Amino acid sequence: MASNSYRNRGILRIVFLFTVICKIGAEYNNPCCSFPCENRGVCLTQGFKEYTCDCANTGYYGDHCEIPTFWLRIKLWLKPGPYTTHYLLTNFQWMWNIINNTSFMRNFIMRSVYLVRNSVIDSPPLFTSGHEYVTWESAANLSYYARTLPPVPRDCPTPMGVKGPKTLPDVELFRKFFVRTKFKPDTINTNVLFAFFAQHFSHMFFKTDLKKGPGFQWGGHGIDVSHIYGPDVASSNKLRTFQDGKLKYQMVNGEMWPPLLKDAPVTMTYPPNVKPEDKLGLGHEFFGMLPGLVVFSAIWLREHNRVCDVMRIEHPEWTDEQLFQTTRLIIIGQTINIVIRDYVQHLSNYNLQLFFNPELLFGYPFQYQNRITVEFNHLYHWHPLMPDDLEINGTKYTAQQYVFNAEMPLKHGMKEMVDSFVKQRAGSVEPNNHPENTIHVALETIKHGRELRMQPFNNYRKRFNLPVYKTFEELTGEKVLATELEQLYGDVDAVEFYVGILLERHVNGGMLGQTVIELGGPNSVKGLMSNPICSPLYWRSSTFGGDVGFNLVKDSTLQKLFCMNMNGCPRIAFSVPLNDDGKTDSMQDEL
Repeated sequence: MASNSYRNRGILRIVFLFTVICKIGAEYNNPCCSFPCENRGVCLTQGFKEYTCDCANTGYYGDHCEIPTFWLRIKLWLKPGPYTTHYLLTNFQWMWNIINNTSFMRNFIMRSVYLVRNSVIDSPPLFTSGHEYVTWESAANLSYYARTLPPVPRDCPTPMGVKGPKTLPDVELFRKFFVRTKFKPDTINTNVLFAFFAQHFSHMFFKTDLKKGPGFQWGGHGIDVSHIYGPDVASSNKLRTFQDGKLKYQMVNGEMWPPLLKDAPVTMTYPPNVKPEDKLGLGHEFFGMLPGLVVFSAIWLREHNRVCDVMRIEHPEWTDEQLFQTTRLIIIGQTINIVIRDYVQHLSNYNLQLFFNPELLFGYPFQYQNRITVEFNHLYHWHPLMPDDLEINGTKYTAQQYVFNAEMPLKHGMKEMVDSFVKQRAGSVEPNNHPENTIHVALETIKHGRELRMQPFNNYRKRFNLPVYKTFEELTGEKVLATELEQLYGDVDAVEFYVGILLERHVNGGMLGQTVIELGGPNSVKGLMSNPICSPLYWRSSTFGGDVGFNLVKDSTLQKLFCMNMNGCPRIAFSVPLNDDGKTDSMQDEL
């Protein structure tokens, strides 16, 4: 009898403890779900109800890392905010004319741009999509995209932490915010050449491994020009002639174009209806999809082979392998130079003339390594740049006609293609301007953001020292869209990252919202200037085969890239040319 009594008491204790544990679990909300720590402080749970904010090395202290130290307070008081900085850089042309022509002032400001932008990027990275806390994998597992902010904890009351609905809006509801109703041209006269360059350039480091999941990638985390040479040595070998360091090509109507796939059997993605004679072998498997990507693939192919000829004259003693490897380093340098001097210059719309000079960083603390973040990947989805039609020398192609039409650039020739791209306006990255044929990409990006448990849009503004939006109207800049968005989310602090990126109002005189500028700018600077060729032991003439090769890097521009590699040289720029009356000479205006 006694043994049964003890047994029963034991069972009762177990039931009681199980009940208590279940009750605690049911009532438990991770206290870090409210993101209480500010200024890059790290939230650490202490039991089920408490937390602490680790403020170490942030320059702040207090329960929530909200109080700046004395010297940091002075620094913050003297430092202009992001909006003030953007205003100064995009106005006062007379002042910038003086600065741009005064080398020591221009060097000082450019060095400051490099250092300030770099300082807000975690290096080495702290987080990946696999965990909400710091792990060894964050630094060591390169198959992950890094994370600017850790994922929302799994045990939060809502998908966005503590704000917003318990179930996020159906993704299909966002079609009404994104789909183009009428083409809206970009506000700073950006052209289609810019749109294709952005796509061609960024796809060398945005390589999501969807077989593993949207938090993984299969690229090299930086400027490796793998979109020209292929993702690995085996692919490069299939694209090479193994003579004089050159890449394979075919001649069509007297012009050099990428080789046919049968002659360079790399991995490519073509739909079944593409004829074998229209399949090209390119460095990136998707670049046969759009004629603009074929154009940039061809121009870099021509530049590589041209540089090989220059270096062969300079070094007749060199083998094919040394010519190839050194030319690739020169192409990497040219790419970075053109991105800064032409692409970022146009994108920023700054009056400061940007330039590429790694020596400005020598002697300053700087890490020559980079990790691509998933947020940088998501914010770079700028499909609204693409117009509904492409008009090439009077022939209009609809989206259905120019997708997977590799024959199109070979038919028209490089000069006609580039001249038409320059004169046709790109679209504006804003609500209701996303082409119907790529809307699925935008919706998939939202789904990926949810799978990755990305933090709310406002949290990223905090992370990059921007004031949070307090209302939906402040976010969007207009009333109707704000009202509809509020009906979906209920709280502006619950707006998802990519939704905020696409619906955010533009800065004055800019083609994007301030959040894209403040998040994208540092990631861009870090990715460009942390390239190995920018390091002190690489950045010298011997790396590039002597002064001749070094000057090919230093003197490169978008204009030279095209003009040295095509018959005739029309105006090459990322903006639509203006007529004498100051209006754009754009074919898109007539559509």
